[in-house]
Amino acid sequence: MAFESLSEKLNAAFKKLRGKGRLSPADVKDAMREVRMALLEADVSYKVVKDFVKNVTEKATGADVLEALSPAQMIVKIVNQELCELMGGQNQKLNISSKLPSVVMLVGLQGAGKTTNGAKLAGYMKKQGKRPLLAACDIYRPAAIKQLETGGAQLDVPVFQMGQTNPVDIAKAAIEHAKKHGNDIVFLDTAGRLHIDEELMDELKNIKAAVEPAEILLVVDAMTGQDAVNAANAFDEALGITGVMLSKLDGDARGGAALSIRAATGKPIKFIGTGEKLDMIEPFHPDRMASRILGMGDMLTLIEKAEQSFDQKKALEAAERLKSNRFTLSDYLDQMAQLKNMGDLESIMGMIPGMDSKALKGAKIDEKAMARQEAIILSMTQAERNNPSILNSSRKKRIAAGSGTSVVDVNRLLKQFEAVQQLTKQFSGKNMKKLQKKMGRMGGLGGMGGGFPGLGF
Repeated sequence: MAFESLSEKLNAAFKKLRGKGRLSPADVKDAMREVRMALLEADVSYKVVKDFVKNVTEKATGADVLEALSPAQMIVKIVNQELCELMGGQNQKLNISSKLPSVVMLVGLQGAGKTTNGAKLAGYMKKQGKRPLLAACDIYRPAAIKQLETGGAQLDVPVFQMGQTNPVDIAKAAIEHAKKHGNDIVFLDTAGRLHIDEELMDELKNIKAAVEPAEILLVVDAMTGQDAVNAANAFDEALGITGVMLSKLDGDARGGAALSIRAATGKPIKFIGTGEKLDMIEPFHPDRMASRILGMGDMLTLIEKAEQSFDQKKALEAAERLKSNRFTLSDYLDQMAQLKNMGDLESIMGMIPGMDSKALKGAKIDEKAMARQEAIILSMTQAERNNPSILNSSRKKRIAAGSGTSVVDVNRLLKQFEAVQQLTKQFSGKNMKKLQKKMGRMGGLGGMGGGFPGLGF
């Protein structure tokens, strides 16, 4: 999980302060020493760390903080504000030209994830109501065109390619194609190299001059740490990048690149890649990320994920059936599908304030178990889904054979569904408090392990 180690160390430093009724300048100094070490270990550049600690210390040693009733909370608030400012202050959207199609040029080193993240961005913009076109301008890397076409097909986004011809000609032809076919935004997947060289930059400069992109988005691998910052500086100097997308942020527990890039380049981080799947992309919100780092959660992003993943009409219908105690196996199947769309539990639950990241380590949705349960429900008749009580021994054997599972698997599913049904019976005004108490006794999420579809913990 991104920033995991940094988050743990910062919260350990603040925990020492929380036990004190009043803070002395010496207490603040000790805490800042730990903050400094935490940031350096997270691979944040030394200059950025030095400036950050200086700013926090100046604000944290003010009389209003030291004399506050809860000075530790005041310091956490200051750190939160400074982290937010360090990462850019507020979310920066893609630059969209008034002259359509708007062109987004994706640049970066080989292996940073330009092709995959170009597809992710196109899919994201399609959800925002745009009509994107992906253009294959990487003619050097084997299978680059095929990879882009595969991603486009999965997202139902068209891909323009002309094979191994001049990338400048491809870019210009892609724009003309977009004009003819009503595409309002074009993503140019350009070539990368294993290192920055003159040949690469000359080619990118030529494409830039030919198409005049509204956005030059640098894709960098978050896991490369300070190398990502160095690459950003080099590309910015040569091309004048307008923004950054951090890929593979989910694989970097330190997160130093995210904290250094904005300060080093002055260019905003606009998007982050949060997983391998093509829908695992988020706009970068500095304030929300600062809250995540400090263990305050990120409810806004969680709500947005839920809105994107859940079918509103189905959710309302399910809510009505819950109220009237008519929750069926078909509803259960829908809930499984929508839960799966939200991604891994570790990242989802990490957005909830107060969640213990260590307790969530490795918590994932068991997709194989989910697939078995889906197959079992799909092998039932509508009458059986609506009324599982009619499932006798012979029916269970038929369902097991039809789904490629065993009768034991069928019984396990029915037991889990029964447990969920028991909970749904308590979704009424009078019984809501009882439900909350029950969930508390079950240990929050831990109690869902045996009774909620597909949870692998």
